[in-house]
Amino acid sequence: MTKSDSPKPADDDAAARRRRLAEVFGDVLPETTSDERGGGGSPDDREAWYRENRPPHHGG
Repeated sequence: MTKSDSPKPADDDAAARRRRLAEVFGDVLPETTSDERGGGGSPDDREAWYRENRPPHHGG
């Protein structure tokens, strides 16, 4: 092994692995959650979503 063949630091290996996994599988989880980002929509939006997605056997 010569000086030019010195091993890479573990951080570089971990970063390369994360990059490779992201290339193959994409971003599985966002960096922040919706709670952290805020702007969850107005209560009217949630109510409209509920009405649109309510099962037919639920009366109302």
